[in-house]
Amino acid sequence: MSLTDTYTLSNGITIPIMGFGTWQSEDGDVAYQAVRWALEAGYRHIDTAAIYGNESSVGRAIKDSGVDRKSLFVTTKLWNDAHSYDGARTALTDSLKKLGLDSVDLYLIHWPNPAAIRSQDNQTWKETNAETWRALEDAYKTGKAKAIGVSNFQIHHLEALAETQTIPPMVNQIFLNPSDQQPDLVKYNDEHDILTEAYSPLGTGKLVNLPQVASVAKKFNKSVPQVLIRWSLEKGFLPLPKSTHEDYIKANADVFDFKLNTDDIAQLDRLVGVGGSHIDPDLSDF
Repeated sequence: MSLTDTYTLSNGITIPIMGFGTWQSEDGDVAYQAVRWALEAGYRHIDTAAIYGNESSVGRAIKDSGVDRKSLFVTTKLWNDAHSYDGARTALTDSLKKLGLDSVDLYLIHWPNPAAIRSQDNQTWKETNAETWRALEDAYKTGKAKAIGVSNFQIHHLEALAETQTIPPMVNQIFLNPSDQQPDLVKYNDEHDILTEAYSPLGTGKLVNLPQVASVAKKFNKSVPQVLIRWSLEKGFLPLPKSTHEDYIKANADVFDFKLNTDDIAQLDRLVGVGGSHIDPDLSDF
């Protein structure tokens, strides 16, 4: 297993088994340099989103890196203000322009039930997701998105989408780490050939100071973040660690020279609830 190893999505497209996250990476020099360092460290999978506000910096870093576009996997996401057929088409066009790309490798609906839509009617999200997904299907058919999927969708959101979809989601990107393992959702993803991507694999930093993780890290002479990232890989997830510090970016990629055993994984699995849990997408205020 290495940083350039891949999973195969349901449509046959390959995706590197680990990605570099850019959430909260400030637009400009911060995001630009972080992506440059990630590419220099060997990452070939970059994850951004319209709401992050840094697509232009991410795109500029990709261009300036000199890395062959064909060897890169780039993901971006549709924000909550574009949940309609026309809105999604326009949003993808805008994202591609900012990224400086003709296509993205993966395009995701970021959240299933935006607050503005929910305020109209508690069932409106079903209709808007269906319209939005139709736009993503068209983007897939025309090649503007090589793969399509969702983020933060729970089982009932996926089931509702399945009622109208002609192309099923290939990815579900969710908050996932030892504190919040979302086992029922992961099982649903697996049963429907949807790859589970794990954002916040370090629990947004809430897991890095726990002695239970530190003891495992000490055993392997590794850092706590490295052990948490490795936990995601051992589970068959696709982790998306994020950092804006060069040393941490490099270290987070150095997780392929050790393997957790059953007892190590069990020790980490017992951390359920100690570092927070995912936002309920049906109760969010955005």
